[in-house]
Amino acid sequence: MRSRDSLLRLNRFKVEDCRRQVSDMDMMISDLMRKHDDLDNHVKFEEQRTGVSDPANVNYSMAAKSVRGRRDNILRTVAELRDQHEAMIERLKDAEADLRKVEMLVEKEAPAKVAVAPAVAVASILAAAR
Repeated sequence: MRSRDSLLRLNRFKVEDCRRQVSDMDMMISDLMRKHDDLDNHVKFEEQRTGVSDPANVNYSMAAKSVRGRRDNILRTVAELRDQHEAMIERLKDAEADLRKVEMLVEKEAPAKVAVAPAVAVASILAAAR
């Protein structure tokens, strides 16, 4: 029974760890998207300020070019994080399925032990009465 309890705790820990990682990724993605929006607004401001919105133009703002590069890097990072997020969700589903299996095994084992205990008690009472 002790090994079953350890297995149950281990699987619960795995599920909680996966949930935490999924939550952390959600927060990172939302934070990066907020930064992307801020950088996008900055690019638009620079383009309006200079009056040049074509990055290929020689007169295009260097600040806007720099911010545009940062913004594009953030989008690539977000895409990679979303892929990792999907993989982590699959890992979480697998961990939850494993946890359910272990919980069912422990539940199945528990009633059997309870049923054996009264039978042993009755047998010991009958043996003592003889």
